[in-house]
Amino acid sequence: MRVRTSSVLAASLVLALAAGPLAAPAFAAPSTATAGAHRPDSPDAPDVPDAKALRAALAMVPGEDATAALVRVGHKDGSWHGSAGVRDLDSGRPAHPDARFRAGSITKVVTAATVLRLAAQGDIDLDAPVQGYLPGLFTPAFDKPISVRHLLNHTSGIKAGDGLGDDFAELYAHRFDTLTPRQDVASAIAKGPEFDPGDQQHYLNVNYTILGFLIEKVTGRSYAAEATRLVLRPAGMRHTYFPGTEPRIRGPHNRGYQAVARPDGTTELLDVTEWNQADRWAAGDMISTTADLERLITQLFRGRIVPEPQLEEMFTTPPDLPDATRSAGLEYKKVGDQVFWGKSGSRYGYSALVGATRDLSRTLVYAVNSTDAKDAAPNPVLDAISAAALK
Repeated sequence: MRVRTSSVLAASLVLALAAGPLAAPAFAAPSTATAGAHRPDSPDAPDVPDAKALRAALAMVPGEDATAALVRVGHKDGSWHGSAGVRDLDSGRPAHPDARFRAGSITKVVTAATVLRLAAQGDIDLDAPVQGYLPGLFTPAFDKPISVRHLLNHTSGIKAGDGLGDDFAELYAHRFDTLTPRQDVASAIAKGPEFDPGDQQHYLNVNYTILGFLIEKVTGRSYAAEATRLVLRPAGMRHTYFPGTEPRIRGPHNRGYQAVARPDGTTELLDVTEWNQADRWAAGDMISTTADLERLITQLFRGRIVPEPQLEEMFTTPPDLPDATRSAGLEYKKVGDQVFWGKSGSRYGYSALVGATRDLSRTLVYAVNSTDAKDAAPNPVLDAISAAALK
């Protein structure tokens, strides 16, 4: 698993937006950081996680790469949490440590867990063709069976749908418009298959949007209602919700900004907090908190949300694709002699990650208000947090 989310948009953004009142003030104030830690009472307990390195990572915020950062790290011998940055650029108030944020593709963890709960109940067969569950959705070009498992591990061969623009400037202009999940999937299906199911692994939102349709079809209830009933509520995620077409973030939150180049060569930070994410739906529209995501990963890995053997799907990559790193809802990365399972997510203004070793000896959750959240280039703040938390 990469600790830095790459976008399906262009790798770099060359933008020319007109100058206006949205130009951001310079970062003149020093970083405002708060941190807390808990360790066992034993005087011999190791100082883990590395609080010094984590504080150094947060000291980079606010800056040109991020305006706020929230971090939670857990270890078998202790835990650490901290926050830094500002709530908004206009007021300069310290970042809200319990803020809600756009979790992006971390939504897929919840969607996968919902599908696997339904499979455990006998409502979904992971080996059954999705064409049978959703008749009329696919064109005759999809003549090979696409199993539910193919959708879960991104080996379906379905291409990406069309969005509301091809670059940030276009997307920003349409940020309050609604592109429905049905419209998004219809545009993807119209393109025909990219490859035969199971032949490759290609990570795309469309797989999880269709899983949202599947959840609604077999339950007769909305995706949000079922994901809440089967995952959010059992995990204790009381501050997490699915906004639908609502562009704002309810409750306390730190505002998100996107760095954009102006015609004169300077850069401004554009406020991108309000945005209609309806097309991301079961693939990426969830709003959450770092505490809720920490609850999700711990309850999930302890088997308290998805029972065995269905939970094993989340730790199993396609056996016929040795280079595949993605499973049902998760992705893995080797860190030293450990394997770290998790999921990253990004929406403009917000970068997030949740993950853990399978035995929960190390957990990491962060929410960073990145100024380049959909850029494929490394972000120094994300890299510093990950390096400090996982070493």
